[in-house]
Amino acid sequence: MKAYIGLGSNLGNRKENIQKAVGMLEKSPGIRVVKLSPFYETEPVGDVPQGKFINAVAEVYTALFPPGLLAVCRNIENALGRVRTVKWGPRTIDLDVLLYGEDIIQTAELTVPHPLMHEREFVLRPLSDIAPDAYHPVLKKTVQEILEGLHENH
Repeated sequence: MKAYIGLGSNLGNRKENIQKAVGMLEKSPGIRVVKLSPFYETEPVGDVPQGKFINAVAEVYTALFPPGLLAVCRNIENALGRVRTVKWGPRTIDLDVLLYGEDIIQTAELTVPHPLMHEREFVLRPLSDIAPDAYHPVLKKTVQEILEGLHENH
């Protein structure tokens, strides 16, 4: 299955954190990283004062079902020192399952497509770089169409 994982970091060596996370994804059984977007420096979202993020998106092929893919992402976050203290607070690394094929998933642990991705240029821009035709099964639009709509609304 083709899936897209959003990566972000705003603590420590941000680019290195993302590169390490991608390396760990590549070493994970059942996951093959096929594309990595350019890195973007972006402003943080929310009311917590913090430094800028580096964001990227990885396209992966995976034999894992969504809960397994989420577990790998969480394990990588933990291994790289992610501490969950404040919602939308600073973090060494953040991995989000953005899309999993054209599946729509709603569980206590995981919502796919990512519930806020359509509002976030820091997700849409790097995703559009590597997969402009990736399809959002809820909005029934491509990533490129969503990104263009975001610019029309601002």
